[in-house]
Amino acid sequence: MRVATWNVNSIRSRQQIVIDWLQQHQVDVLCLQETKVQDHQFPRSPFEDLGYKLYISGQKSYNGVAIFSLKPLEKVSCGFSPIIGDIAADFDEQKRVISGILDGVRIVNLYVPNGSSLGSDKYEYKLSWLELLGQYLQKLQTEKREISVCGDFNIALEDKDIYTAKNREKHIMSSPVEREALNKVLALGFQDVFRKFNPEEGHFSWWDYRAGGFIRNRGWRIDHHYLTDKLYQQAIKCWIDPEPRKLEKPSDHTPVILEF
Repeated sequence: MRVATWNVNSIRSRQQIVIDWLQQHQVDVLCLQETKVQDHQFPRSPFEDLGYKLYISGQKSYNGVAIFSLKPLEKVSCGFSPIIGDIAADFDEQKRVISGILDGVRIVNLYVPNGSSLGSDKYEYKLSWLELLGQYLQKLQTEKREISVCGDFNIALEDKDIYTAKNREKHIMSSPVEREALNKVLALGFQDVFRKFNPEEGHFSWWDYRAGGFIRNRGWRIDHHYLTDKLYQQAIKCWIDPEPRKLEKPSDHTPVILEF
């Protein structure tokens, strides 16, 4: 099975880029973030014409997640609340979580909040969101099935995930508190499968539009696949495809593909 994650930074703006990529790569599952469109305006038919079943959870102009799957998903769930209850209701106003079961595997697609700046209200929201994510995944683990978690985590977990570690402890997406919060979630039994195959530095999935970020390769690896143990052992490869980032008017992120 091939599962890809991609923050497309507006599905309507990148529609043709995504269509072309799917025609070339034929992944079984594509998890999208920042679709930035309400469900009734989502451009469904071009992707359905490629054979994909679409599962979407969107909102106007911001956030939004979707899963495209060649086979139907079971037990599709949007947001935290269906799994952990009303404690998460306020957080589900932002469309950042969608999951479903495929061939016995629970696939979870996430768009973790950016956090804006250290100490801001949005930063505190991000930390609270990550705490809820831990509760959510713990509850899913009671299903007694393997889990594949992917998405835009807006966190570079290690210094080698950034083109430079200078001042990283003062930078959003790499502060010690954010890393600690994510590591607490991963300690529930999830492993970074990309690092199983690519332990060296210099691998990035996001480049800022500003200051020639991509041309200068001033990137960050913030788009991840995390797997429970059995899937981790079954993983064959995991790689980043930088080609879509080279196109005209691309997303600032590029796909990360997992095969198990």
